[in-house]
Amino acid sequence: MTKAQWIAFPHPSKAFAYAREALKKNWARLHRGDCEPYPKEPRVQEAWRLFHQGKFAEAVALGLEAGGAGVTAANKAQAIYANGVEPKEGAKIALFEEVMHRAEAQARAEPKNANAHYLYAYAAGRYSQRISIAKALAQGYGGKIRAALEAALKLEPKHADAHIAMGAYHAEIIDKVGALVGGLTYGAKRETGEEHFRKALALAPDSPIAHIEMANGMVLMHGKKMLAEAGKLYARAAGITPRDAMEKLDVEAARAELE
Repeated sequence: MTKAQWIAFPHPSKAFAYAREALKKNWARLHRGDCEPYPKEPRVQEAWRLFHQGKFAEAVALGLEAGGAGVTAANKAQAIYANGVEPKEGAKIALFEEVMHRAEAQARAEPKNANAHYLYAYAAGRYSQRISIAKALAQGYGGKIRAALEAALKLEPKHADAHIAMGAYHAEIIDKVGALVGGLTYGAKRETGEEHFRKALALAPDSPIAHIEMANGMVLMHGKKMLAEAGKLYARAAGITPRDAMEKLDVEAARAELE
């Protein structure tokens, strides 16, 4: 699937442009979730501008062309496009696989790059959801995802997005294999999953995806008794004003869930 065939972001907005110095001025709030440092290279800056606007194909192309820190922008753009825009399951899987391979290579080349580890885990987690969690665990992805998230959090303890993903890791394993097997075999625990979700919300209280993933995770770990609480979390996500295209996708997903 060539990037020329990618579907356009469905919610374009001038508010997501961040032209010239606006990107640097708003960088801290745009990257509260992933703690990505502001890039020095102009082409990498532009790749991130394209990402925040929802011009995901262009962000991937420019990020890969720039190399270095641009690879991070490219990987995130492709992962978010695959998760939130691409409608075909086969294409989603292929896009996530590509990100996994690039991020894994980046993490080997730059072992102190927290987002290289995180984006591998993100892509591998979304890939696993689509081939089935049980199948992914059998193929060894559970351990790889956990190791990548642990590496990201060791390098950047305030990485809210990695805390979200770690919470989801515990929740999905418990949902698929149960608390006993999940704890003994994969180290998955309800208390630990909840702790990661709560840390993410404390670090990024205005992140729609933090609310959405906590809602999903609490239901996976505790069942139907958490549906009312999950509904409240979705409602909070739906009421957040998005800062960029990625957050707009999350807010719209929350609103759709509440309809």
